[in-house]
Amino acid sequence: MQMSGLPLETERLRLRTFQSADLDAVMGYHALPEVQRYLDWKARDRTEVRAALDVMRAQTRLTRPGDVLALAVCRLNDDTLIGQVTLRWTDATAAQAELRFVFNPAFRRQGYAREAVRAMLDLGFDQLALHRIFARCDASNQPSARLLRVLGMRLEAHFREHALFQGEWDEELHFAVLDREWLRGSKVKELTRNMVA
Repeated sequence: MQMSGLPLETERLRLRTFQSADLDAVMGYHALPEVQRYLDWKARDRTEVRAALDVMRAQTRLTRPGDVLALAVCRLNDDTLIGQVTLRWTDATAAQAELRFVFNPAFRRQGYAREAVRAMLDLGFDQLALHRIFARCDASNQPSARLLRVLGMRLEAHFREHALFQGEWDEELHFAVLDREWLRGSKVKELTRNMVA
């Protein structure tokens, strides 16, 4: 899959590849139990965050199924790293990828996650020519589920008590959007913007 135009820039954010200097900022949210409870890893210590950062620094392109593109989300006005977004190419024949995102809770309720996730969906459909992008979240993570709905992703499945996670039954929501649905929604937004202007 051909990619150009990295880093990505939105109105308020820059999405760029990770750097070794990002360790403290990534530690700022990877080490938080309130963040970890919705993810498939435990809260990490500094050594574990450094190892995770090394992996993310190498995740810079999608060349074969299984590859991940991991981007640091930074504010344009002060270059503060506030979270991360990833696309994992899951299937070449069906042109599918999984979207994931994690943000530092200190930057909640400011629209940053919506802006960054929208940019990744644009990248996936416009540049990478994906057919379907899906995302999963814990059923109790209502802010993430709400974000995915607001962006036009449809709830396709609700898996109840499908796995034991940290000693408790896990419930997982699966959302997805197709290329034509995303592009149609983008065209409607553009027409509306032009009518207002």
